Amino acid sequence: MWLETLQWVVAALGVLASTSPTPAPQLGASIFADLSPAELRAVRSFLLSQPELGLVADRGDSLASNSLFLVELQVPRKSQALQFLNGGSPRPPRLARAIVFFGEQAQPNVTEFVVGSLPRPSYYRAVSYKGRRPIPFAARPNTLLEYELMHRRLLELTEPLYRLLHDTTGYWYHNCSQRCLTFSDVAPRGLGPGERRSWLILQRLVEGHFLHPVGLELLLDHRSRDPRRWALQQLWYNGQYFASAQELAWRYERGELALARPPTPELLFSTYVPRGHFSTGTPTAVHGAKVCEPQGKRYRLQGNLVEYGGWRLALRLRSSAGLQLFDLRFNGERLAHELSVQEAVAFYGGSTPAAMQTKYIDSAWGMGTLAHELAPGIDCPEVATYLDAHHLYDAAGPVRYPRALCLFELPTGVPLRRHFDSDFRGGYRFYGGLEGQALVLRTTATVYNYDYIWDVLLYPNGVLEAKVHATGYVHATFYTPQGLRYGSRLHRDVLGNLHTHLLHYKVDLDVAGTQNSFETVDVRFENISNPWSAGERVVQPRLHRRPRRSERQAAFPFGRALPRYLLFSSPTQRNRWGHPRSYRIQYSSQAGRVLPRGWREERGVAWGRYHLAVTRHHEKEATSSSPYAQHDPWQPAVDFESFIRNDENIENQDLVAWVTVGFLHIPHAEDVPNTATPGNAVGFFLRPFNFFDEDPSVASRSPVIVRPQDPAFTHVAIQRWTPASPGPCISTEPFTYNGTYGQE
Repeated sequence: MWLETLQWVVAALGVLASTSPTPAPQLGASIFADLSPAELRAVRSFLLSQPELGLVADRGDSLASNSLFLVELQVPRKSQALQFLNGGSPRPPRLARAIVFFGEQAQPNVTEFVVGSLPRPSYYRAVSYKGRRPIPFAARPNTLLEYELMHRRLLELTEPLYRLLHDTTGYWYHNCSQRCLTFSDVAPRGLGPGERRSWLILQRLVEGHFLHPVGLELLLDHRSRDPRRWALQQLWYNGQYFASAQELAWRYERGELALARPPTPELLFSTYVPRGHFSTGTPTAVHGAKVCEPQGKRYRLQGNLVEYGGWRLALRLRSSAGLQLFDLRFNGERLAHELSVQEAVAFYGGSTPAAMQTKYIDSAWGMGTLAHELAPGIDCPEVATYLDAHHLYDAAGPVRYPRALCLFELPTGVPLRRHFDSDFRGGYRFYGGLEGQALVLRTTATVYNYDYIWDVLLYPNGVLEAKVHATGYVHATFYTPQGLRYGSRLHRDVLGNLHTHLLHYKVDLDVAGTQNSFETVDVRFENISNPWSAGERVVQPRLHRRPRRSERQAAFPFGRALPRYLLFSSPTQRNRWGHPRSYRIQYSSQAGRVLPRGWREERGVAWGRYHLAVTRHHEKEATSSSPYAQHDPWQPAVDFESFIRNDENIENQDLVAWVTVGFLHIPHAEDVPNTATPGNAVGFFLRPFNFFDEDPSVASRSPVIVRPQDPAFTHVAIQRWTPASPGPCISTEPFTYNGTYGQE
């Protein structure tokens, strides 16, 4: 068994021992590595072989079957992981998390299991979320099968509307072959627990169909496990509601409808095909600036271990929610146990039923599985290192997603630090500068119309930045004059609906150890006697420190000013100058509330009440959301408010920071063809604050120092630790892109 474990480790790392000068960190990082295709298949085969579960290998066209939905890594408990990483304890068992839809039972449900141990699983056990409430079947994420069945049922249900759609849009749904309509569905699927009713927006199936609504929205009830019982409950057409497709068709035949106008022939406005020109005439048909590596890569990737400058961390892309980093260290010291994406939401407003119902909670769509192929030279530089991902999510086996992540070193375009030391007589004493660079870890999540670009940047001065850009197409509805209260008209029949994006992160900080305290620091003005001028007063700022001793004191709701310094410190460790060694969270965000506190769906995103909440670490509070929040936000499986309701003491404890960032997006004409990234990036920094004795980037060999050697400044001494010329940097490889992914 020992030999088999060692062989598995080497295989998972995918490197030869001779290439690794530091094997121990690799072994440590591998406990956080995503499951391999072989491991995914092993878990699936084991669960299918358990007769009591009654799982089907191929569910066919039936929702009334017991099916395996998800398999991914079950991360080791933090205590186990740290005992192993710190030495002296055995490797934690390698486990899997599995989600099963039990649709065949009289009382169908969703159950999660832990399966162990890999590489040859031999047991499983059911697990529950905090509170132990079972997961209702209606709360399950949508599957590809359910979407296919929805499509088939719509082919039947829209038959009465063929003439209306054909005449007014030039496209149709029923019996379509060429000029077809498609649909976008919104969620949550109903107005309360147990419902599964979805509003569907019909759109022309063209490139960028999100911007081509035809003015018809349908409410489909698909709660039953028998698709033959699915029915349209309501329809909305061009500002009016109808009880059935037959009523709408009858009104059209009688000429009693205010009709949506058919499209006019013109260049497809939702396409990326260039049009127009810039006024200056400067060239755009040639390549712009590129990232190059004149002397090779300055980072190292071994398996899932990333090393760059002083940084070392473990990387994974979990199927359920996306990017997750573990064991983040700088110069050998652990700064955080975990930094991970937890959730992304977009809550909308509008005058159409679909718009007013749209409250997207994106982990329900498997954000990690939505990281499709990154395009070299566009999504990431050509010189980036690309990583594939493997997921078993709503599929009969592992699916390979090529180039799902990338790593690259980025010139920031601004010095990390610099100084021109003027002599104030037209000369200078010296110039010193350190070029600015950062290592970027990047993945994306295309949650239907929206594309999120998830970045983590590692800087050589011990600073980490977590950032997300929003791009992709806006979620648009059919324009009516009433809609202007909820957005902007983007085209003749298109309204871009206002919405708020919130992104949520977990940051399990371990600043100079697992025992940390949290305080906020800001300034207050004092009015004191002037000690050097009798009778005068001095008004000046002074530091105002406030230790936050309990979870409630460390929860900062939206609507109130966030203190400017948020410090996590070691109560026992101090730097050379006597300060507690600390790290600071610094925000770059314009986040606000998506709904009033306590209002129906808002319970499902209770974490979205706070800029920041600091809690004690508990294994039962591992995530702030779940895959079921989208379809049952009214009774969420994870109640984030319970994390702080007991108001535990957080002094000298193992602390977790829950960070919310976001922005309000009021779509505008420039969101056509789709939303650009400049100005649509939010995030936060982790910055050392007296953690070190000086800026640790002094260890970099990239600075340049210039010192004049004579009074006339005709001779200078240039001191540098890198070659004077980096040499040529030209890539001869042509652009390639495949874009496909499939089962292995």
